[in-house]
Amino acid sequence: MRYIPHTEQDIQQMLEAIGVSSIRELFQDIPDDLYIQGELPVPPALDEHALFRRLSQLASLNADTTRWVSFLGAGAYDHFIPAVVGAIISRGEFLSAYTPYQPEASQGLLQSIFEFQTMVCELTGMEVANASMYDASTALAESALMACQITGRSKVVVSQAVHPHYRQVLRTYLWTNSRQLVEVPARAGLTDLDALTAALDDETACAMVQYPNFFGAIESLQPVSDAAHRVGALAIACVDPIALGVLKPPGEYDFDIVVGEGQGLGNAMGFGGPMLGLFACKQAHLRRIPGRIVGQTTDAEGRRGFVMTLRTREQDIRREKATSNICTNEALCALASTVFLASLGKSGFRELAETCTQKAHYAAQQLMRIDGVRLKYPDAPFFKEFVLTLPRPADEVCDALLQHNIIAGLPLSDYDASMRHDLLVCVTETRTREEIDAFADALRQVL
Repeated sequence: MRYIPHTEQDIQQMLEAIGVSSIRELFQDIPDDLYIQGELPVPPALDEHALFRRLSQLASLNADTTRWVSFLGAGAYDHFIPAVVGAIISRGEFLSAYTPYQPEASQGLLQSIFEFQTMVCELTGMEVANASMYDASTALAESALMACQITGRSKVVVSQAVHPHYRQVLRTYLWTNSRQLVEVPARAGLTDLDALTAALDDETACAMVQYPNFFGAIESLQPVSDAAHRVGALAIACVDPIALGVLKPPGEYDFDIVVGEGQGLGNAMGFGGPMLGLFACKQAHLRRIPGRIVGQTTDAEGRRGFVMTLRTREQDIRREKATSNICTNEALCALASTVFLASLGKSGFRELAETCTQKAHYAAQQLMRIDGVRLKYPDAPFFKEFVLTLPRPADEVCDALLQHNIIAGLPLSDYDASMRHDLLVCVTETRTREEIDAFADALRQVL
């Protein structure tokens, strides 16, 4: 009865209170052929010790990065998380299931969000940031709708070098809001700038690229910004924030909106979630930004304080006046990223990005020494991800490498049938030289 606290007497009293005589009558709308009579066909109950042992046995069947070596990326990354992150975010003051609306009771959490916004602005080179979004895909889609509102236009141009999952969410958002989406091709691993420029016109609300892009390649941002602004459109970049430790931020290329995935900033991969959407923009667009914003102010006695600003709760629930249907944020994940960034500091963050770059390039060099293995895009500079072309189908190679306890990367045939032999490989600072060499040796054996 630990998890089912109601006695038969309790149940009968509740049934009488609502005017029914039995549980079956309560659920009378369920047809007889779908209603299970008697005991459920499940194994007998276990005591707590036996249950945890059984769950551990089941969990051991999964491949996880504590026992397997992972070169999988594509939006969810195996970065090291300092112990201080878990120690702080597990404190009771921060474990809230809901967005804090009452600033007088939530000063500590509101301050952490304010610091998070400040750090996002410093990373992206933008002037304002919100209190986070669900993930990069929804942040990108919200930025497109925001651009349409700002410009009064309905056409969105996006590069096919943007993550296909992000583009799928973007497509859904725009379709439900009667907006037009135009996708421009990638050439040699990078956005085809001629095609992007040709797609822009006086009906275009924004041009969108990823930096680094889905293939790991580093896009040239200035031509995108210039082309978008020539036709009165906004320039939007979707970033890997850790790459900004070594790359110039989009703000220095005059981009109007920057979004990104913040999972790698102190949050575990967690079977694909929860993630952390980053969203920043120019000051001129502050009142159009979706989600929450925390501001700094002073109280009647002149003391510093923090408040939710520009986004009253009532505005969010009056749908006809809201600028977005986003009405909450990933506050605990944002706190983890704030602690992560504070613990590294500026020099530590740059060192992290440099280490990823160095290890990824070392891995690419080692893997290309294998007969039949080559970089698909040798002329495209990359940060921590790159595409290999293999002499065998990539999905078969990945399956074979699982026998070596290696998660080799992401086969790209699921996104493009012509890329059956192509594998997206990610190398973060957590991969050691020994692990990279072992990967190369195992791949040589499999091929």
